[in-house]
Amino acid sequence: MSELGFYRFANSQPDEIAIVDPSEKTWTRGELLAKTNQLTHALRDFGVQKGDVVATVLPNSVEYYIAYLACAQSGFYMVPINWHLAGPEIAYILEDSGAKAFIASGEISAMEEACLKAVSAINFPAQACISTTVMEGFIHLDDFVSSHPISNPEDRTAGQVMNYTSGTTGKPKGVKRSLVPGEPDDILSMFAMILSFFGIQPQENNVHIVGSPLYHTAVLVHSTAALHYGHSVVLMEKFEAEKMLYLIDKYKVTTSHMVPTQFHRLLQLSDEIKNKYDCSSTRAMIHAAAPCPIHTKQEMIKWWGNSIWEYYAATEGGGTVVDAQSWSKFPGTVGQAWPGAEIKIISEDGTEADLDTQGTVFMKLGEATKFEYKGDEAKTKKERLVIDDQLYFTVGDIGYLNAEGYLFLCDRKIDMIISGGANIYPAEIESAFLMHPAVADVAVFGIPNEEWGEEVKAVIELNNDHQESDELLATLMHFAQENLAKMKLPRSIDFIEKLPRDENGKLYKRRLRDPYWKDHSSNV
Repeated sequence: MSELGFYRFANSQPDEIAIVDPSEKTWTRGELLAKTNQLTHALRDFGVQKGDVVATVLPNSVEYYIAYLACAQSGFYMVPINWHLAGPEIAYILEDSGAKAFIASGEISAMEEACLKAVSAINFPAQACISTTVMEGFIHLDDFVSSHPISNPEDRTAGQVMNYTSGTTGKPKGVKRSLVPGEPDDILSMFAMILSFFGIQPQENNVHIVGSPLYHTAVLVHSTAALHYGHSVVLMEKFEAEKMLYLIDKYKVTTSHMVPTQFHRLLQLSDEIKNKYDCSSTRAMIHAAAPCPIHTKQEMIKWWGNSIWEYYAATEGGGTVVDAQSWSKFPGTVGQAWPGAEIKIISEDGTEADLDTQGTVFMKLGEATKFEYKGDEAKTKKERLVIDDQLYFTVGDIGYLNAEGYLFLCDRKIDMIISGGANIYPAEIESAFLMHPAVADVAVFGIPNEEWGEEVKAVIELNNDHQESDELLATLMHFAQENLAKMKLPRSIDFIEKLPRDENGKLYKRRLRDPYWKDHSSNV
């Protein structure tokens, strides 16, 4: 491990390509390190110290990695903020995290407006506001670093990323881990070893493609791990199905971190488009973040072969992993516990569930992954359980283990529909609808029903070549009847122009569900 780490590679092999940015401009390791070092010196001179927070609101860009690498070699906490958030939401995270510096972008007008509102709302110090574009009241990044050297800083120590949970209930909370003392390359290379779970090795001409927003935990983790492993990173501004195929072919991409929504969009491309590009270079195209319909994954394995890997984890830790061959033996599984991890299924009465019996999924907290929800001791304790003197945590998922130790997820507990006392899992219904060629995307959730407590509602986004009609509605209802048990059938289907997903494929189901519960005290 002593030979790994981005900073070592950048100093010993500065001319190798580190990043291909969204404009396809290439950045060598040496160029990236020079900007990183300048920002490190500038932040230190400004007064940011070990343990302090640097927050960012940035699109996918090389500046994201410059900010990360500066924090990672200085003992700072980097807090990536979703640039789709509104001003008050950004202000909350800036204030809650105690950020000492704020690096933002006005590349998109809504992003600029939200950032300006955020700093104004909490009177964030203007001298601590840095921007990668021209923004009123912000210091341009080039000006902020211009007088500082590109030399390697002294007294280097490893920093951390502190992601904020999405705030499914209440305000989002920062997942804060203790800083690990030591040489940054050594510490960061240790965390980068997660790539070995997927058969990815250091310095093997690997090229990692980023097609999802870097403010998501796993996207940043996997792409920065690639840099610490000596790989190149190809960066997309946002996911576009054919553009990803083009980049995979052009740069001989080997690895990525993806979500099932992206698989679905890739598969919906015509055979003519698919056949234009060679994807045989792919070795570990890893997916997570949402349930993947079995038929979708089977089609991806047919197309990209055994390069399709899956894992289950959370911002807080994890997890399980499965390769394509093992998954094909147990379709639908999210894998077995990865090295050092343990999975427990806990019943409603607090006891460990039997094999093939559903319960809440708990994962063991290792020493390296222990965390706290910043400023929320009650939430930290609530999500934890001591089993056999070991500490476990949950994010509220429902699942079961089979006799071979493979984990199967049913759904999030918060998304589960309880109708007439029966538990109904939306993911299963959504998976069935996605098999129909007219369906581009779908969300299923429970709405109030006086007799049954809840009933099933489906909201469908149609493909471009299909139009909303009574005939299509009847066709989809009939399709559902052929593929689902009667109790799982939606009582109604609505069509929507676009489902509310972020760029990483995460569905904001509450935006669809909450209006139906407006006059009800709580979900059943």
